[in-house]
Amino acid sequence: MTDRPNILFIFTDQQRPDWLGSHADIPVRTPHLDALAARGVHLTNAVCPSPVCAPTRACITAGNEYDRCGVLGNNTLYPSRQPPYQRRLRDEAGYHVMGCGKFHTGRSGSDGYFDWGLKGDERCEEWGFSSARFNAGKNQAVLLARSAGQPRDRYMAYLQQKGLMQIHIDDYARRFADDVWTATFATTLPDEAYFDNWITRNGLALLEEAPEDQPWYLEVNYQNPHHPWDITERMHALYRNPDVDFPPPEHCDLDTTPTEHAQVRRNYAAMIEHLDECVGQLLAKLSARGELERTLIVFSSDHGEQLGDYGQWQKLTPLQASLGVPFIAAGPGVMAQAANPALVSLIDLHATFLECAGLDVPNDIDSRSLTHLLSGGHQTHRRVVYSGLSAWRLAYDGRYKYIVGYDPQKRHGDQFEKMAVSAQETLRLQAERPAILFDTQRDEYTNIIDDEADITGYLRANLEADILSQIQHRTQK
Repeated sequence: MTDRPNILFIFTDQQRPDWLGSHADIPVRTPHLDALAARGVHLTNAVCPSPVCAPTRACITAGNEYDRCGVLGNNTLYPSRQPPYQRRLRDEAGYHVMGCGKFHTGRSGSDGYFDWGLKGDERCEEWGFSSARFNAGKNQAVLLARSAGQPRDRYMAYLQQKGLMQIHIDDYARRFADDVWTATFATTLPDEAYFDNWITRNGLALLEEAPEDQPWYLEVNYQNPHHPWDITERMHALYRNPDVDFPPPEHCDLDTTPTEHAQVRRNYAAMIEHLDECVGQLLAKLSARGELERTLIVFSSDHGEQLGDYGQWQKLTPLQASLGVPFIAAGPGVMAQAANPALVSLIDLHATFLECAGLDVPNDIDSRSLTHLLSGGHQTHRRVVYSGLSAWRLAYDGRYKYIVGYDPQKRHGDQFEKMAVSAQETLRLQAERPAILFDTQRDEYTNIIDDEADITGYLRANLEADILSQIQHRTQK
């Protein structure tokens, strides 16, 4: 890596790894991301440490796996003993650290789910930001405002100022009153007030404020393509008139019609194309500032979305549509290498950002820097990656996936297990539920554990040594 580049980290919410323009079978349009990958690298085998928002974001912030980080669900308190990498960038490397959008690393204070205030900057000092304009998640912002009868975050305060807050609250009430997974009608919000457009404007404003005499870091945390599938009238037309057809869900037994699935996928594609437009605006701003060539740009998402595959919506599962994420990087020190199948975990962003800033990576964290991979060095990064949520944990080698503690029936409809499960309950469920081995090149419902003893033994040994021992340790506290 070259010395001390600027860093632009663009993070979406609930984006599958295969929904990019580079995927020939899925006709979603992402020209800006495709161009970014063409001058850098697209890591095609990136996975999240836990397929739900706060745990993954906390694991990146701390640089540790799910069980060592300890944020087990969206409302788990972030452990103060694990310093955020943003704080190190600011305090040790002298970066001007900025952020906007959904910053959700768990319950970070006594006020509960969101405590960045109506200006979105009340916890800057603690988390390591020089300047911030954070907002609550798209569902949480509505829930908080509806329960309080007034805005509790920056975005809803903006909507209230525009006379649009109640319109947005009523829109969400209508979606959730019926079937939120098939509610694909357009929102009545104008494009200007749509949250990802608003987040982009916040990101552009922060860039305007960035100093020219020191390196900067900016993270832009987008809301989409997270459910509900609320898109503006303009976005609603992107994959309609004429209708664009997408592949139907795989192995789906949901009581949802093919027409409904098609409409959901058109909304999902429109969200992703709109995100690509937002990315284009950020890149244009960098170019106008003369900083494009000296800025490391990383694009990824916190987890995927099942979109009906295997009869499931949203995330929470160890299946690849939930576990996998897009990952594109370009900029100083990144060699143009197109698609790269190296196995990586999102926790590796922690060490990567530190190393790019010239800081030492602690030897007591799980994160491993990706700089050698980005620069075109040796292509083996990790032989096994891990992920977990609730009672299940897995070890994945890029093809075979060994899973313990997973019950597929607990990921349907109202049968979702709670996110944060005690160590004792985790071990009990792992003992009761049969272990699974999937060959992801075949499918993710045929358990081949009895046919592949060597692979099972190798992945089990890795999981037991690196992850399951941490759960056992928690039971002894």
